[in-house]
Amino acid sequence: MADQPATPDAAIEDRAKEFYDAQYAGADYAANSQSQQHNALKGLQGFIDTYDARGKKCLEIGCGRGAFQDLVEDYTGVDYSDNVAPYLRKPFVQCSAEELPFEDNTFEAAWTVWVFEHIPNMERALEETRRVLKPGGLLYFNPAWQCRSWAADGYPVRPYSDFGLKGKLIKASIPVRNSVLYRAMGLFPRRVLRALAAKKPGPLPLQVKKIEPNFEHFWMSDSDAVNSIDPYETMLWFLSRGDEILSHPTPKSRFLVRGGAQVVRINKPMKTPV
Repeated sequence: MADQPATPDAAIEDRAKEFYDAQYAGADYAANSQSQQHNALKGLQGFIDTYDARGKKCLEIGCGRGAFQDLVEDYTGVDYSDNVAPYLRKPFVQCSAEELPFEDNTFEAAWTVWVFEHIPNMERALEETRRVLKPGGLLYFNPAWQCRSWAADGYPVRPYSDFGLKGKLIKASIPVRNSVLYRAMGLFPRRVLRALAAKKPGPLPLQVKKIEPNFEHFWMSDSDAVNSIDPYETMLWFLSRGDEILSHPTPKSRFLVRGGAQVVRINKPMKTPV
């Protein structure tokens, strides 16, 4: 039988693995290995304190250089790159977030910071995250929201002289396209439609905007992102599966969300052993 052609996601994964291995072999990409240096520390520490997660069995998805490994006692980190292993003093597994090598209902809490925008099959990774969390388990979910397509080519950080006419026009348009009014004009109508879709019985399929990553040159933060994620979309995804959004308890707070971390309580039946 002839070899089957690689799926687009598989092709991206191959390129991504090579890219992240190379980046983590250096000293610049996601360089923080100490929690005190990390911009996300305050929010994550608040989650751990508020929900008493220090003594829980915890998983970090996309642990990088392990900056957060000492925030809790029982910690396991996973990452796509083997090259982060020397930074981990606690259990570490190299794997894709789309295929977590753990039994169902293994962890009491999990967190992920600035990771899911880089996962080709994001819905599969969300399903895996729910699977390995126990019923009532807590998730601190904080991807980089609404990544911009123009980050891949570094338009905000490169001079106009780097670009031809088309590139100059793209760079000039960014302040307008980044404005709150411009974005709201497209965002809120889509949210209304998604809220109506979520009223139908059953789990809501995830919708994210796919963007082209740059695995050749890392110009700026999220130039390697493959997803542009609306935070309202992920809330609807969890809610349609019976979960609770503890960080945004009201419909209004969810509909008007602009970013920040989401705290989710996973509500699912405990499987009865056969």
